[in-house]
Amino acid sequence: MDLATLTLFIPACFALNMAPGPNNLLSLSNASRYGFRLSCAAGLGRLLAFFCMLSLAAAGLAVVLHTSELLFYGIKIVGAAYLLYLAFQLWRANPCLDGAADSSRPLRASLLSLARQEFLVAAGNPKAILIFTAFLPQFIHPAQPVTPQFALLGLVFLLLELIAIAAYAYMGVHMRRWFAQPRGKRLFNRSCAVLLAGAGVGLLAARRA
Repeated sequence: MDLATLTLFIPACFALNMAPGPNNLLSLSNASRYGFRLSCAAGLGRLLAFFCMLSLAAAGLAVVLHTSELLFYGIKIVGAAYLLYLAFQLWRANPCLDGAADSSRPLRASLLSLARQEFLVAAGNPKAILIFTAFLPQFIHPAQPVTPQFALLGLVFLLLELIAIAAYAYMGVHMRRWFAQPRGKRLFNRSCAVLLAGAGVGLLAARRA
């Protein structure tokens, strides 16, 4: 793959990675509640989901989502329902659980449960795999071997996604400091809940590409 193609691909891809989608909002919220390291580590669940999607796209199995309207809408409904569930949980979260003695101290949570959240949110969005089948192929030269090019673009995508995870987690940590008091934490949690719920509704309203 030539350098000119990568020069076009990287900024366009990074813009997709940094868009405030459901997973990035989840990293933001998790970092504000549980800390930077745990939020970044949980993001590995998202990377695993995207790796699976990239593998499906590379194998050509993603065509099922294009041809099976029932499967597409089934995944979409389940993904949207899970986002709404997370929004409900975040809306009801108690901002005082970390104690009054040190309001800036992050809560404790299971890495496995947070990583599972990231994985399910990513896997429940059928638009993600459609990005891999509609966006990435635009930067592949059909005259050259396709598999190495797709593997390189997929690796770059995952690396940029890792940067996005860290960036949103970093913002979440600083927002925790800004909203140190319980009232501020409740406002932040409910703001994230509204955004996640909006993402869920948006997913329900999305149409197949």
